[in-house]
Amino acid sequence: MNSPLLPPLLGLFGMIAAFIVYLLVMKYPDGEDKVKKIGDQIHSGALAFMKTEYKYLLVFISVLVVLAYLFLDLQTAIAVVVGAACSSLAGFIGMYAATKANVRTATAAQQDGAAAALSVSFYGGSVMGLCVASLGLIGLGGLYYFYAAGGNPQVHALEGFGMGASVVALFSRVGGGIFTKSADVGADLVGKIEAGIPEDDPRNPGVIADNVGDNVGDVAGMGSDIFESYCGAMIASIAIAYTMYMANKGIDSDAVATALNLMSLPLGLSSIGLIASIVGIFIVKLQSSKAPASALRSGTLLAPVIFIVMAHFLIQSMGLDIAVLWCVVSGAVGGVLIGLITEYYTGGKPVQEIAESGETGAATVLISGLSVGMQSVVIPILILATIVLVSTTIAGGASMPAVYGVGIAAVGMLSTVGITMAIDAYGPVADNAGGIAEMAGMGKEVRDITDSLDELGNTTAAIGKGFAIGAAALAALAIISAYSAQLTIAHGTDFTLSLTDPRVLAGMFIGICIPFLISSITMKAVGDAAFEMINEIRRQFKEIPGLMEGTADPDSEKCVEIATEAALKKMMLPGVIAVAMPAVVGFGLGAIALGGMLAGGLLGCVAMALFMANAGGAWDNAKKYVEKGNLGGKGSDTHAAVVVGDTVGDPFKDTSGPAMNILINVMAMVSLVISSLLTPTGIFF
Repeated sequence: MNSPLLPPLLGLFGMIAAFIVYLLVMKYPDGEDKVKKIGDQIHSGALAFMKTEYKYLLVFISVLVVLAYLFLDLQTAIAVVVGAACSSLAGFIGMYAATKANVRTATAAQQDGAAAALSVSFYGGSVMGLCVASLGLIGLGGLYYFYAAGGNPQVHALEGFGMGASVVALFSRVGGGIFTKSADVGADLVGKIEAGIPEDDPRNPGVIADNVGDNVGDVAGMGSDIFESYCGAMIASIAIAYTMYMANKGIDSDAVATALNLMSLPLGLSSIGLIASIVGIFIVKLQSSKAPASALRSGTLLAPVIFIVMAHFLIQSMGLDIAVLWCVVSGAVGGVLIGLITEYYTGGKPVQEIAESGETGAATVLISGLSVGMQSVVIPILILATIVLVSTTIAGGASMPAVYGVGIAAVGMLSTVGITMAIDAYGPVADNAGGIAEMAGMGKEVRDITDSLDELGNTTAAIGKGFAIGAAALAALAIISAYSAQLTIAHGTDFTLSLTDPRVLAGMFIGICIPFLISSITMKAVGDAAFEMINEIRRQFKEIPGLMEGTADPDSEKCVEIATEAALKKMMLPGVIAVAMPAVVGFGLGAIALGGMLAGGLLGCVAMALFMANAGGAWDNAKKYVEKGNLGGKGSDTHAAVVVGDTVGDPFKDTSGPAMNILINVMAMVSLVISSLLTPTGIFF
């Protein structure tokens, strides 16, 4: 990329495109009084939660900024602020657009049919996707222009951007996940099983909180999650290329020029990825009126193809070895494959087998779901291993650092995040539209349309989760490689991690404990909050006269309050652990032990994330399979069994599982930021 200003300028173009898409959403009517009132409740609830959440985040980020300034430098402190601000803004704008699109999707389904409803919901998700890609280019591209472009790059400051973005992502994902799943579990268990009323019934006090949670967890949280992986992959690749620059500075001018081009390549690839995503969004819009499912699939698959073609010309124009393109291809293809494998395990034959196991009770549903989740880990991890082997072999044979191949493969996987995130965020918008249609009594025809969109959204969300896990794994591996490379520069000797070194082994054992600890904390947080939610919903059913008869309104605000308090209280500890552990191990046991901790944490997080996301998605779709009328349909014993499975799967797929993606990236990025302060041995060993 010849001009370092081009990525942030393209980011501005992407934000303009997002604003135009938002205006297209707002052109659709938001419905009659009752529909509008429900939409406003969801919007104001989500807005209030995120404002409060960001106040907590502001305190935490302020502490990080002060520490970065005191122990590192002003540039890193500024980068932390910019990273946190961009990540927060991406999540907030995406949530805002989604809560405006949901009510318009329901109204479009009533007034104009399925095609219009799909357009509105997809436009709502597209705002999120475009904002994630665009703000990454504006924030990181702007910092690169000021700190790293030219002949004397200062790459270390960019790492602060990644740390700020990662911390916001962890809090947003965990806080939003606790909120949404405590409401969802409470509403389902009391409403469906105990009271025997339909999903999203307006008599259920937990329904509004559940719909609010979809926006703060599945839209804003997912947006921040992908944002930090997207930026983390670019930062790691830049940092690895920087080691090549430092090794050849003053020795080999040709190698220095190549290193500088390799440093700017990640931003260049992400820039053309944004263009490919906009084209993909346009393709979905053109095809959506004929076949919604194939339209979304076309957008998902064609955008990477367009990106790869453009990447070929970009790499050639920069004078880089064309072998780099194959690293990019390995990442892009790997991301699509992981998404398709996830789709199979959460929407194919395994789902029907879980549903059939419900004929013998909830216990067999849980056993079947756990089995599917465990099995679903295998192929994606083999794909990741293949990407690592292919990309490092190609990069190492093309006169560049071998681990640069991993970083640029992660960039290749994430470059079309605009379309990937758009299709993922479409799911919660469609889900909300169904809830609004049910609560507003818009009729069976409207609900059938929104249910079909929601079913399609479950598939796209599952693919998005698989993609997010694969991307996070590669990004984290690249960041860990950059950490090792930075220590090599700092200490003047080759920094390697050997399994025969007891400090590495000790670090690996510590690292693999952390994902289990965080999963335990977040699962318990959902369970505790759901306990309060269940008791509150039961109380309202008993104590509010006429509620079950439909002549009185539930106190939905009380349920929103319970979910908010639980989320804000319980999200702090996982964040503190994730940020503190690299410092504790790094300064206490040394940089070598910290490298081992990151390796153990990476393996534990990836396996746990895949297992929980896919088991949870399979349980969810098994419930929906029965609710379509299969195996006895709604109200049957089989239905009660699969609802129990779904309630267990809810925190798996939407709270603890997603937290794993961000956890390893937070730990790796914090380690990279503090690497210059570490020594191979620590205070204790």
